[in-house]
Amino acid sequence: MAMKRGLSGAGGHRNRGGGSRFPLAILIVFAVLVPLLFFVGRGLRVTAVADRDDLSIGTSTQNVDWRERLALQHVKSIFKKEVIDAVTASTSDMGPLSLDIFKKNNLSASWKVFGAKTSVVDTSEPNQAAADVRKETPKSKKDHSSDDRAQFVGKPADLARRQLREKRREKRASELVRKDDETTVKLENTAIERSKSVDSAVLGKYSIWRKENENENSDSTVRLMRDQMIMARVYVSIAKMKNKVDLYQQLQTRLKESQRALGEATADSDLHQSAPERIKAMGQVLSVAREQLYDCKLVTGKLRAMLQSADEQVRLLKKQSTFLSQLAAKTIPNAIHCLSMRLTIEYYLLPPEKRQFPRRENLENPNLYHYALFSDNVLAASVVVNSTVMSAKDSSKHVFHVVTDKLNFGAMNMWFLLNPPGKATIHVENVDEFKWLNSSYCPVLRQLESAAMKEYYFKAAHPTTLSSGASNLKYRNPKYLSMLNHLRFYLPQVYPKLDKILFLDDDIVVQKDLTGLWSVNLRGKVNGAVETCGESFHRFDKYLNFTNPHIARNFDPNACGWAYGMNVFDLKEWKKRDITGIYHKWQNMNEDRVLWKLGTLPPGLITFYGLTQPLEKSWHVLGLGYNPSVDRADIENAAVIHYNGNMKPWLELGMTRYRSYWTKYIKYDHPFVRSCNLSE
Repeated sequence: MAMKRGLSGAGGHRNRGGGSRFPLAILIVFAVLVPLLFFVGRGLRVTAVADRDDLSIGTSTQNVDWRERLALQHVKSIFKKEVIDAVTASTSDMGPLSLDIFKKNNLSASWKVFGAKTSVVDTSEPNQAAADVRKETPKSKKDHSSDDRAQFVGKPADLARRQLREKRREKRASELVRKDDETTVKLENTAIERSKSVDSAVLGKYSIWRKENENENSDSTVRLMRDQMIMARVYVSIAKMKNKVDLYQQLQTRLKESQRALGEATADSDLHQSAPERIKAMGQVLSVAREQLYDCKLVTGKLRAMLQSADEQVRLLKKQSTFLSQLAAKTIPNAIHCLSMRLTIEYYLLPPEKRQFPRRENLENPNLYHYALFSDNVLAASVVVNSTVMSAKDSSKHVFHVVTDKLNFGAMNMWFLLNPPGKATIHVENVDEFKWLNSSYCPVLRQLESAAMKEYYFKAAHPTTLSSGASNLKYRNPKYLSMLNHLRFYLPQVYPKLDKILFLDDDIVVQKDLTGLWSVNLRGKVNGAVETCGESFHRFDKYLNFTNPHIARNFDPNACGWAYGMNVFDLKEWKKRDITGIYHKWQNMNEDRVLWKLGTLPPGLITFYGLTQPLEKSWHVLGLGYNPSVDRADIENAAVIHYNGNMKPWLELGMTRYRSYWTKYIKYDHPFVRSCNLSE
């Protein structure tokens, strides 16, 4: 019984031991095959070395191929394809594998290295194998110095994936660099556009975009003093707020000293000799103020408030400048007024028989070249006539029809009696003697006599100061009240026997012979003029109110504008199309100024809409009364140059760079001109 239990007990133990062999076998398979799978996935050449002295390298290579195939078969039978792919992908992400990795990771003694070709085997005698590796390694280092750089060769698919990842990284990096460059360029362009919107006339030499600042050290002392004064004002405000009386007084004292030292200086050479001492003293006070008062949020707020105040001041100064320029444009200089008075006195001292101009028979001859000039400025009219005559090939064929007002009628006559325009014919008329030009016939005269218009122009309570804006003042210019300005719409009535006439403003200068304009084919149109739509603000929507349905229905807001100042008018076609009647119709509709503001260009654009023939731009160059950047080549090549704008050449605010084109036609040696102190 005992034996039986013993046997049965032994048998029971044996059965339990036999039952645990299957899990042990599974563990052995995993222990052997997973490392093999690791290196198979990386494309390593694996070989088993049982006996280094008996097997050659060629035999081990064949064994490697055989064992790889056998290992792969076993692995595929155990694991799913998704598992194998996942293991392969994870090992590929580690990058190329070198021998240094094995050495640093305490490679087991069962791994053996043979030069560039590596064989791997798991032996049952690890100690002996470890000894073999220790013996082989020094020799390998001695004989093969490049073995440490050996790398295991990956499969083509792994290499392709690795290259694809590298390309993606490079592409992403290039995209980031490109976006960074685009952002930088955008910021630079924004800064440039912002700088263009800054009025350099206000900033003066302190603008960072000026040429002088290409040298970073130019006027550096002036800029430093200005910066110190700005910070001093900030700390003065904060010191007063925090009741730091002593520091407040020190800052105020240093600020006044710096202001006196800086004065009106715009360059370092203009500074007072005490400037360096003031800078040093101010720096010391600012250092103390920074230690006691500096608060980032508070300082930022004060600087922002100062910036807003400066912007408001700039806007106010620009508004004031525009207001004053409009005011100056309304005035006549004392010298020109003096000349007009002297000439008027001389004219009325003449006997009536000496007040007549010669060649009166030419006034209605349609075969000659006729000019219409409406002006109350004697000096300006003289420049127009003189420049036209001096530029003409044959002045005897030119006839000037000058119309002025009652106040300047005597002066205008006397000037041309004393200074006849060569062989040309001239005739001066008084607009107040045109009896047909009355309020019953002319809508403008009727509107000027209305109570609303009188209140708009003459009531003292009506705002005419800076607060009312420069635009309102512009349209209170006396020229808009004068019929001389509106007489251009009545040319056939003034000159009924003429077929064609050239209209000239009194702020132009003629530089070439103009007889070619009479041979220009107007193609059935009434008005020949130079178009001005090269700029967007010279189109119809600039001058007319397109919110009004009458304007919106009849005109194109993008239609091209044209210039008054030098215009060829076909008076026959004018009468046929009843141009004056068209003008009256629209002027009556604009009695309350809802279609356009005052002036003659808007009604001219309406009246001659579709009836204007464009001329070559070289006939008429504009902008010399407001644009400082007119191309000098265009000026020199122009037949007529026009000082349209507020900066007339006879005013002090006229631009000096263009004034010489006008002054060369003035007779400064004339006794009346000298006595009235008219000079270049």
